[in-house]
Amino acid sequence: MHDPKIKILVVEDEESIRRFITLNLSAVGYEVGEAETGEKALTMLRSFMPDVTVLDLMLPGISGFEVCQQIREMMPETLVIMLTAKGQDTDKILGLELGADDYLVKPFNPFELIARIKAMLRRRTYFKVSKNVLQCGDLCLDVIANKFLKKGVKIELTPTEFALLKMFMENQGKALKRNEILNAVWGEDYFGDTKTLDVHIRRLREKLENNPSAPDYIKTVWGSGYRLQAEPDRST
Repeated sequence: MHDPKIKILVVEDEESIRRFITLNLSAVGYEVGEAETGEKALTMLRSFMPDVTVLDLMLPGISGFEVCQQIREMMPETLVIMLTAKGQDTDKILGLELGADDYLVKPFNPFELIARIKAMLRRRTYFKVSKNVLQCGDLCLDVIANKFLKKGVKIELTPTEFALLKMFMENQGKALKRNEILNAVWGEDYFGDTKTLDVHIRRLREKLENNPSAPDYIKTVWGSGYRLQAEPDRST
């Protein structure tokens, strides 16, 4: 059984799908709340305080995109896994751009959803109990306080952005392959594609870099992956 304090909010307008997800998550020990609309989800956020939100993007009224945006503003530490329709690549990318940590395409196996949630929760727990303060140039990642500072100013990161930056800062100057990063941050059983990583890197650059299109810190290693520049190049 899982820690009963782990709470998951399922936001899905189709009752049969919502109940199916809820039953499977409840069966493995999670405390599950349900919302059939974006409006109800936003109302429940403060009272239910979910650790994870399973969020359908196609909702009546307030869309899943807007709910995702609000979650990131209100509760940046909450993990978000979005549900998208098959073939809706633009929806996946937009959802990730707005701060979702991961996505699943309908229809999906409930065991895959549970595996994704477990991987996200393991990652969050690992980064909270780590005992390092990592630095690179003007960047400081305090993993004890779960806090990121740039030039002494706190900047909010999502759990996935935090995990990515920690991996980079622990491997400064090393070229990390895309699959290597996906395995470390999303888990070895991850079945998504590298678009997920690339969107998160883009979001992370927007928070780290003075000029995200000409980054000083996170460099692209063409045909391979990414590298955190140990001594940021200020000449560009």
